Amino acid sequence: MFLESANHKGWIEVICGSMFSGKTEELIRRLKRAQFANLRVEIFKPQIDTRYSEEEVVSHDANVIRSTPVDSPGNILLLASDVDVVGIDEAQFFDHSIVQVCRQLADNGVRVIVAGLDMDYTGKPFGPMPDLMATAEYVTKVHAICVRCGNIAQHSHRLTSDDKLVMLGEKDTYEPICRHCFKKLSEQR
Repeated sequence: MFLESANHKGWIEVICGSMFSGKTEELIRRLKRAQFANLRVEIFKPQIDTRYSEEEVVSHDANVIRSTPVDSPGNILLLASDVDVVGIDEAQFFDHSIVQVCRQLADNGVRVIVAGLDMDYTGKPFGPMPDLMATAEYVTKVHAICVRCGNIAQHSHRLTSDDKLVMLGEKDTYEPICRHCFKKLSEQR
């Protein structure tokens, strides 16, 4: 599916879904395979994401890959010279300029793999993710399991009353829930 040829060298892959769906796990898996293939790989994450580590991308299952924290997408272009593959985690936390950065990298022949939440805790499209999905050659939507009923979960339900859009958290702050449980909880508010 992700074959490289002389005629087609750069592209964008997006991995999206709710919290606890395995987005970062899949990103790390793809990046480690690229490293195993002796490709030059650089990984970036938003500087604000310090939940598990300041300088590593870490999945909820504790898989780890070294990364460079950046405060703006423009820095990715500066730091990603002479690479074959660029990985970007938690893309929803970047501003919309991340879309143009990914396009430019792909246009320059780089395979770009982006992971992020497709929806915020209110169920609305999150930040630049819709535009990234629209411009990507490949989109993979991964799902968690609803902790309330066992169905496929696509929502990240916030367990606190805080209404800030960006709020880093874990299982004490968010839970994955399905469409039906999300609707039920929304009607109770």
